[in-house]
Amino acid sequence: MAVAHVQPYWDLTFDADGDPDPGQRDALLAHVGDRTDLVLFAHGWNDDVSKASALFARFYAPFPGLLADARRIRLGYAGVHWPSMRFSDEPIPDFPHTAALAEAGIDADIAALKRVLPGHDPAADRIAHLLARQPDEPGALAGFAALVRTLTGCAEPRATALAQDVGGTDAPPALFTEDPGAMCAALADALAAAQGRADLLGGLGGTIWSGARELLRQAAYYAMKGRAGRVGRAGLGPLLGLLAVRAPGTRVHLAGHSFGARLVSFALAGLPPEARNVASVTLLQGAFSHSAYAPGGALQGLQARVHGPVVACHSTHDQALGIFYPLVSRLSGDDRSLLGDGRWGALGHDGFHGIPGTPAMPLAAALRGVLPGGRCVSVDASAVIRAGGPPAGAHSDIYHPDLARLTLHAAALL
Repeated sequence: MAVAHVQPYWDLTFDADGDPDPGQRDALLAHVGDRTDLVLFAHGWNDDVSKASALFARFYAPFPGLLADARRIRLGYAGVHWPSMRFSDEPIPDFPHTAALAEAGIDADIAALKRVLPGHDPAADRIAHLLARQPDEPGALAGFAALVRTLTGCAEPRATALAQDVGGTDAPPALFTEDPGAMCAALADALAAAQGRADLLGGLGGTIWSGARELLRQAAYYAMKGRAGRVGRAGLGPLLGLLAVRAPGTRVHLAGHSFGARLVSFALAGLPPEARNVASVTLLQGAFSHSAYAPGGALQGLQARVHGPVVACHSTHDQALGIFYPLVSRLSGDDRSLLGDGRWGALGHDGFHGIPGTPAMPLAAALRGVLPGGRCVSVDASAVIRAGGPPAGAHSDIYHPDLARLTLHAAALL
């Protein structure tokens, strides 16, 4: 699907196992060789190609104006599509969000879950029934949690391994295996905090079932987190290797939002050792561990595979990463993460951790200064990434000219 404002543009679509659409892959490989630079942007949680393409168009819109005087640069653009989803109560700030979708609520979410997690429609339908009825009989939450595990596969060893950013056990997270009542109560309290409420849990009533819906969201996102890593390592990384062979003079700049940031990061792990074409990486509100690139992390030292910087934008206004990510980490066994300094804090909340000498600066300073190559750089973009309500807060507030400028600055194109 063509993206307005920028040419040439290519779509790159991957399936859940990382296999690319062969026609799109071949079109890129056949024509990108006359470009000096190529930017590839991976979306976060979105549930169809048209929505993702609209987001790509919005992100890329400022680029031509910013590069108007850069005649030596022949820039190409690509959008990385992968099977993920957004829940219906998470609108993007200043982006069209129909009232019909908002009112559809759980029905829209269940339909999207059936598309991105196929093969378990009866479990999905039963989940929708329980969320609508909110029964108070004993065992209802346990049954609900079992259905969530079936639908998302989040307790399977393969899924657990794929979702890990820092060395740990192969045991599935406690969030999805231990007492469902306690888990849903904790999630309901977190949701109330994100909404500025102080609800009291009074047994199996409406509030705790809001925690049950949050359990479904977090389980689905856990599955998406693992999928993003798989698509990056098994799909995008090898494709970047083909680009290095077919278009050796084209510098590649990776950018990603949320789980898309995890996807492009894991592409570095799947990049063939001889490929040296990745020139910069820009991670916008990365929904993965702030220690992933540190010693002991799944991406340890991979910033050295990049000629330019690996830049992580973070914001204190991101509730998805500032409230729910550390809570899910605590319920997975790491109590320290609630303090904001545990190894499982989110990259998009407070930047890189555990890497000595990592530069950290506000966005304005990053746009003025020189960003060091082969290193991680934390950029506080709270002054720009700040709009959005609960439950995700400003998590998707990334469509700003200054963030486009930062991406080009990291790429040494400005």
